[in-house]
Amino acid sequence: MPPIAIIPQSVLNVLEDVLTFWHDLIGGGENSWGFAIILLTFTIRILILPLTFKSVKSMQKLQVLQPQMKKIQERFKDDRQRMNQEMMKFYQENKVNPLGSCLPLLLQIPFFIALFELLRSSSFTADIRGEESFFFIPDLAENLTGEPLVLGFMIVLYVGTQLIATMITSIGGDKTQQRIMLALPFVFVIFIVNFEAGLIVYWITTNVWTIGRQLVVRKLYPRPDLEAADGNGAVPATAVAAKAQGGSGSGSTGGNGSGKAPPPSPRKRKKRSGRRR
Repeated sequence: MPPIAIIPQSVLNVLEDVLTFWHDLIGGGENSWGFAIILLTFTIRILILPLTFKSVKSMQKLQVLQPQMKKIQERFKDDRQRMNQEMMKFYQENKVNPLGSCLPLLLQIPFFIALFELLRSSSFTADIRGEESFFFIPDLAENLTGEPLVLGFMIVLYVGTQLIATMITSIGGDKTQQRIMLALPFVFVIFIVNFEAGLIVYWITTNVWTIGRQLVVRKLYPRPDLEAADGNGAVPATAVAAKAQGGSGSGSTGGNGSGKAPPPSPRKRKKRSGRRR
């Protein structure tokens, strides 16, 4: 019985055309299909990059609004329906989408499934015949269960890159969610051992891309100063001004930014003059 196709054949054809394009651009030969999969991964990630930046902004805005959200949840904790209504109203008033940060992740799933089906197709197997190896990987269209050392090395690469990507992405997030995300790579190991080698290459490349992208995102969109946020979740103007001055007006400066101690009050000068007499 043939496997049930989840992705339309037209989508698989487009994916195969892009993969073939990169293979031909490289010039074919040894390792060419492995590099084509890597370049296909970059192509997919670049296509969803605008949504990724949008999701980062949405996530940061949610972090700033977190104190207000907790107040609503605490206020209506005994009335679940009312709490959900108030939360939806709060999201609408502040023009924020709580699911916006999940959209890039959801968009990756169809591409992953499509590549999974493509690597198992007879057309792809015929295309890579004679060029199916990629460095120490004997066949990109086959799983690595027959190569325990190669499989072990690929699993270590996958788990390592996935953990680094998760830790960089979830900095400052919910602790429980972080623990769950850190445990997922080890759970997925049960499944990826039976994946085609090309799919594992795609997944590792995605993790490496995520690490590099997140480092760039942290430069372009610094995390909001949550410690300086007031009870309403907004960052006070005084905190912003102090940060802009680089702390020059703090401590013994008295906030005047001159670096000199403020003059004593007239009352103190009068007391000292009286003692001298």
